[in-house]
Amino acid sequence: MTDADSLPLSLTEVPPTGHRTTQLRRYVLVPGTEQDFLVWWRERIVPGRVAAGFSVDYASFEAESRRFVWATSAAGSADDFLTLERKWLEGQTRAAAFAGEPQRVESMDNSLVERLA
Repeated sequence: MTDADSLPLSLTEVPPTGHRTTQLRRYVLVPGTEQDFLVWWRERIVPGRVAAGFSVDYASFEAESRRFVWATSAAGSADDFLTLERKWLEGQTRAAAFAGEPQRVESMDNSLVERLA
């Protein structure tokens, strides 16, 4: 059992109506940091993202490849999402979440995606 096993199936409530923009985030984690990353992400990033106006819609971790994949979304267009993302990236909550934390992500690929279901 990993700390990922304790993640709830639905991380945050996503409103059923209205247009949302979703970003799929794919990481390969640094070997040996996986468990600390999962705890940190759940305890610091999820609440911070939610407080910033995002929902966290999905997360999965595949131990063998060290791949962590998650999706976050926000109400509105891609431009609205990117504006909110810029505020998050420049904000104090994110800065505090990363302060003093070691590098745990070896590689990252983030893209806006079309949500089908």
